[in-house]
Amino acid sequence: MSQATFTEFGHPNNEPEDVLSQISDRPGIAGIIETFLRRFRIISYILALIPLYIIAIIAMGISATPGVYFFSWVLKISAGWTELYRLMFLSIGFVTAYFIYGFTLIFVIPLFNWLIPLRVKPFRGSFFSIQSIPWYIHNGLTYIVRYTFLEFITPTPLNILFFRLMGMKIGKGVHINTSNISDPALIEIGDYVTIGGSAHILAHYGQKGYLIVSHVMIGAGANIGLKATIMGDSVIGENAVIAPHEVILPKSRLEANRKPEQ
Repeated sequence: MSQATFTEFGHPNNEPEDVLSQISDRPGIAGIIETFLRRFRIISYILALIPLYIIAIIAMGISATPGVYFFSWVLKISAGWTELYRLMFLSIGFVTAYFIYGFTLIFVIPLFNWLIPLRVKPFRGSFFSIQSIPWYIHNGLTYIVRYTFLEFITPTPLNILFFRLMGMKIGKGVHINTSNISDPALIEIGDYVTIGGSAHILAHYGQKGYLIVSHVMIGAGANIGLKATIMGDSVIGENAVIAPHEVILPKSRLEANRKPEQ
């Protein structure tokens, strides 16, 4: 299993970056944008949220369309029914429309993730940087599904399908019993891995003012225990066992066949 590599400081000259500086030393338009992000942080947050919300509204609206169409049909055919039967039928129709929305969403969100030209890549730098924007958008899209529907298809082949469509590399025979996954495009899971309920896997972490985004690799046959946490820039060896609630810190390298301490 290869170790993840990335630009150490997310800096054009590969030099340490002053994450507190309000001025970017990147050349050209990128430097102007990054300086704005650092000087006007509250405004930058708002400006970053607006396009993300617009994308979310469009993607969620498209996903809701088949369900709304179905519910409008339910309204029509139940128009002359007695109140009790009609309310019951409308309630069932409403819930059915929600599930139609969810099953559509797991395909629409990855499509938007693919259509947006920005691709999340490993980097280390300021939270207010050009490189953080693709990471921000990628996770924003992932969380739309995570917090509105993903729990209903976890664990099933459908949640694995969604993560694959979002760019996660997943081997055969994998069982994922959690929705607490961030940065799926930077996570690689080998064959026959089992990930326990409510485990957290995220390919990023913050440290001393830096945002570090780096790959997570889990070797074939590994077992991730209930509510365990695996953080960015970690490599889990083949057939390794992570105990329930165990935390694997950034930059960890766990050998093959590793067992948790008793």
